[in-house]
Amino acid sequence: MSRNTATALLRASTLTAAVVISPAALAATLVSGPSPFAGCTVGGPGTNYVNAEVEPYVAVNPANPTNYIGVWQQDRWSNGGAHGLMSAASFDSGATWKPVPQPFSTCAGGLGYERASDPWVSFGPDGTAYSVSISFNHTNNFNAVGASVSRDGGLSWSTPTTLIVDNEPSVQFFNDKESVTADPVKRGVAYAVWDRLELPNANPYANQHALAFRGPGMFSKTVDGGKTWSAPSVMVNTPSEHQTIGNQIVVNAQTGTLYDFFNYIHAPGRSTSTNSVAFVKSTDGGATWSRPQIIAPLQFVDVTDPNTGEPLRTGDIIPEPAIDPATGQLYVVWQDGGFSGGTHADIALSTSTDGGQTWSAPAQVNTPTGKAAFNAMVQVNSAGTVAVTYYDLRNLTAGNTTTLPTDYWLTTSTNGGRSFGGETHLAGSFDMKTAPVAEGFFIGDYAGLAAAGTKFVPFFIQTNSGNTANWTDVFVSP
Repeated sequence: MSRNTATALLRASTLTAAVVISPAALAATLVSGPSPFAGCTVGGPGTNYVNAEVEPYVAVNPANPTNYIGVWQQDRWSNGGAHGLMSAASFDSGATWKPVPQPFSTCAGGLGYERASDPWVSFGPDGTAYSVSISFNHTNNFNAVGASVSRDGGLSWSTPTTLIVDNEPSVQFFNDKESVTADPVKRGVAYAVWDRLELPNANPYANQHALAFRGPGMFSKTVDGGKTWSAPSVMVNTPSEHQTIGNQIVVNAQTGTLYDFFNYIHAPGRSTSTNSVAFVKSTDGGATWSRPQIIAPLQFVDVTDPNTGEPLRTGDIIPEPAIDPATGQLYVVWQDGGFSGGTHADIALSTSTDGGQTWSAPAQVNTPTGKAAFNAMVQVNSAGTVAVTYYDLRNLTAGNTTTLPTDYWLTTSTNGGRSFGGETHLAGSFDMKTAPVAEGFFIGDYAGLAAAGTKFVPFFIQTNSGNTANWTDVFVSP
């Protein structure tokens, strides 16, 4: 994923850290196993972390709520992407899992690209699962968005379709940070979105000056269960020195309205930037879209080890949305430095009860600890309960420069996001310093969180705290 290198200038902190005693973590089920790509030598140069799983996502089959599919990057590279994408299928509510490689890279025997990234999966109402990938070459920057479907609950995947291909001798375009959302009501219908970076240097589509770039939001749709996809169209038309990133669609099951959420970045000259949580909507199945509406500023702040300054790469510029399946109430969460005066990231949430016309003021939903919280996810279950998951560094003690204890948490709201409580310790502490290094200690820009009826399904990464033969693993919480 492309990274925004500018850092927001924020006021000095006046927040006093709360004293927090961590409860014991719940037992979690191991999902991942040994890498099937360990013998693959395609994709260099760079450091490849064999048996490093990062960036997981998960979906629950509405036609069979005991059927889950999880996806993740397998064997992460230090300089982008992985040997391939893996999936795993469960038919007993996450108790046991069947691993299945996805056909999105050379190592996996699918699309002929050296690396794959940004795994995503979504189930339709008929049990068809849709999965997408950013597939690319490190050697020449050829890249594409690929899509594949499973009609057997994740035990197998179809030959992939490319939604867009940019294999030009002098590449000016890079497709990035895709996601896919199955329509919750319409059988065979799914929506794929991503940003397409248009780079400078003789790019005929960007304004002609040295620092010109754009990153419009792109859209493609299937109406036949993934057999064919519509030609890519521009969903968010960005001017020069603007881009979208983190595009994700949620669908109002009652009205059919599509809402695409993203970070709207303005980076004039690329020396400074502003980040905003924004969305567009479509009431005609994606044929036309509204103009972008800003929900709130995203006050970017780097996540670092507060004792050493070492960086973590997190989802710091990626908002995450959800929708109540019964009422259509919208939610979005993101990392934000405003609650701490810019000293560290916390988790912000905003919600709308009127279809996005108005939004609540951003509220902090993680427990204040005086240390960073990151990689938030949000989901709403069938009872209207809202869950937010996140990692944080609360258990790092002053003077500890040898390890970076990291924990994973879930907090819930039963009143439409007005307040959160009942924090659950899902995992940790584990040592983040033993994660793969990719622009910082890295376990992904996001994690997985799904709902199965009234139950939540957190799907996440932990490090194995120093085991360089098996850097990280994927887990699901009961």
